[in-house]
Amino acid sequence: MTERKLKTVTRTQGNNKALKDGTVKPRTFTFDFEEVDPLIAAFRRMVRGNEFDICEMAITTYICAKANGKPMTAIPVFLVRAFHHGAILVNTKAGIRTPKDLEGKKVGVNRGYTVTTGVWARSILQQEYGVDLGKITWVLSGDEHVAEYRPPANVVPIEPGKKMADMLVSGELAAAIGVEIDHQDVAPLIPNALEAGLKSLRNHGRYPINHLVVIKGELVAANPDLAADVFNAFAAAKRLYVDRLKAGKIENPTGVDKVHQKVMDITGEPLPYGIAPNRQIIEDLIGHAQTQGIITRPVTVGDLFARGTHDLVA
Repeated sequence: MTERKLKTVTRTQGNNKALKDGTVKPRTFTFDFEEVDPLIAAFRRMVRGNEFDICEMAITTYICAKANGKPMTAIPVFLVRAFHHGAILVNTKAGIRTPKDLEGKKVGVNRGYTVTTGVWARSILQQEYGVDLGKITWVLSGDEHVAEYRPPANVVPIEPGKKMADMLVSGELAAAIGVEIDHQDVAPLIPNALEAGLKSLRNHGRYPINHLVVIKGELVAANPDLAADVFNAFAAAKRLYVDRLKAGKIENPTGVDKVHQKVMDITGEPLPYGIAPNRQIIEDLIGHAQTQGIITRPVTVGDLFARGTHDLVA
């Protein structure tokens, strides 16, 4: 019997390393891993060309893709999570004393309006600081992965020939989300960003999801057990990573590993998979996606995930 291989893209990291090195294997198929660098190029190729059988994807890209009828479905494997209080940089000479001061200003967004970091960062401005997002002009440095998507009227493209970092330094932009820049006139809007994120986790249970895993829709339709098999394989790999994290056996821990440790100290589990332990944060994100104009109609959590995975938890 011919072994079934499924073309898969996922960036190597602690919680999936055991899949990439073959320590953990799925039951009904074999991963045929393809490396795509940068990873965001794989998101675009999957959304626009349905190129892969299994693909890591930014969650708001997926929500937008699903709303636009793209033939894929997700499983509740949340590979990447992060706190986004530190994603917002301001020009220190622009008179921005509090987040509310951004109202009436131009704020850059790295790449597209639907980029997950941007959605979470805007939600922080709105939810924690009372910022009216509709009173800000959002300036994009790139286009959207989902070509059919049309942003709200207060979202505009960057002017041809201009660079977002230069516009922030010059003060043409009061702030920008998701840019990396080291300049004396640029600083984080929210100080002590990681602690602010951890405080939000402690007080409100907010632990933002960045990436999940999607499967080509036709494969899920033709193989009812496939989604659960993919989930279980990723879950087994994650458990090995978390066990090592708990035992202090991560050699040369990365910044991501250190954040996972801090989260684990608060919640006991740094990377919960499954709908049940993540329902509230997913519902929050759906709400932000609708409020911010990423989607025009609400969706349910169940609509987003393969039916065979609804009760799985890891």
